[in-house]
Amino acid sequence: QTEESVPETEEDTAGEAPEYIPDPAGHVTFQNLDHRMREGNLQILSIQENVDILEEIDYDKLKEDLRLQLNQMAQAQWMMVQFGQSGTLAYERMDQAYGAVREQFDAIKDGDMQKDNADVVRQLNNLQDQIVMAGESLYAALTAMEGQETGLRRQLEGLDRTVEEMELRYRLGQISAMQLAEVKSGRTALESGLATLGMNVKNCKLQLELLIGAEQTGEIALGPLPEVTAEQLAAMDLERDLAAAREKSYELYDAEKTLEDARDQYKEDADNWGYNEERMEFRNVQRTWKAAQYTYNNTVQNYELKFRTLYAQVEDCHQIWEAAKVSLACEQSSYAASELKFQQGTISRNALLTAGDGLREAEEKVRSAAEDLFSTYNTYCWAVQHGILN
Repeated sequence: QTEESVPETEEDTAGEAPEYIPDPAGHVTFQNLDHRMREGNLQILSIQENVDILEEIDYDKLKEDLRLQLNQMAQAQWMMVQFGQSGTLAYERMDQAYGAVREQFDAIKDGDMQKDNADVVRQLNNLQDQIVMAGESLYAALTAMEGQETGLRRQLEGLDRTVEEMELRYRLGQISAMQLAEVKSGRTALESGLATLGMNVKNCKLQLELLIGAEQTGEIALGPLPEVTAEQLAAMDLERDLAAAREKSYELYDAEKTLEDARDQYKEDADNWGYNEERMEFRNVQRTWKAAQYTYNNTVQNYELKFRTLYAQVEDCHQIWEAAKVSLACEQSSYAASELKFQQGTISRNALLTAGDGLREAEEKVRSAAEDLFSTYNTYCWAVQHGILN
C-alpha cells in the first residue's frame, strides 16, 4: 500500500506534516490533539517508556553476555564435580540457573525473543493509538454537545418570547392561568435540561484536559472540527482500504497469533496420539483445532463487517450533510421573504424572529451533519491507517 492508496486526514493532505503551532492557553484544536496527547498524556508517556526499553535492547550484546555467563556457570559446575559436589542441592540450583540462562540464549539465537518483544511493542503502540483515538472521539462528542447547547439556548430564547406573549394574552383575558403555567413549566424543564447538559459538557472537558495533560478547569475552549473535502471522500475505496486495515489491525494480528499457537498445540498433541482417529483423545484434539479455526474466521468476518458498515456510514453521513445544505438554502429563501414581509408590515416582529429561529436551526443541522461526517470519516481513517475499529 502506498500513501496515496488510503484516505488521508487533513493533516496528511499536504504531503509533509504541517508545522506544529501551539494552541493559545485555555484552547485546544483538533489538529493539535494527537500531538498534545502524545506529549502530555501520562498513560501514553508511561507506555512509551516501556516501548523505549524494548526498542533499545542490543540483542548482540545481550547474547554475548549470556554466552559468557553460560561459560562461567559451566566452569563452576565442572569444579563442583571435581570436588565431588555433583548431586548436591547447590549443584542442582546451579544446573537450574544454567538452564534458565541457556533458554534466554537460545531464544535470542533463534530470534524468538526479538519476535516476542516486537509483538509487545506493536501491542503497546496499538494501545497508545487507541488512547489517542478515544481522545479524538471525546473531542468530536464535545463539539456535538456544545452544538446541542447552542440549540437549546435558541429554543429557550424562543420560549421567552412565547412566555412574554402568553403573559400579555393572560392580562388581556385571552388565556387561562393554567395555560400560562403550562408554558412557563415547559420553559423551566428546558432550562433544567440546559443546566444538565452544561454540567456534562464541563465534565467531558475535564476528561479532555486530563487526556492532553492540561490544567483541569473544565473551561477549555475547543476549535471547530475540520471539514471533510470532496477529494478525501473520492479517495475512499472499500476493498483496497479494507485490505490496508486488515494489514494494520492488531486485533487480527493477535487473532492470527492465537491461531498459530493453536496449530502448534494441535501438532504436538496429534503427535502424542499418533494421529489415530480411533482414539477419542485425538478426535478431541481435532475438534479443538477446528474450533480455533472457526474462532479466527469469525473474528476476521466480524472485523470486515464492521469495516464495511463504517464505510456505508461515511456515505450516509455525506448524503445527510448534502440534504441538510439543500434544506438550509430553502430556509434562507424563506427568511428573506419573511424579512421583506416584515419591512412591508404584513408580519409581526415575533413572526420574523420565529423565521430567524428556523434559519438558525437549519444552519445548526448543516453544522451538526458536517461534524457527524467528519467524526465518522475520522474513524474510517483510523481503521485504514492503524487498523483500529473499536
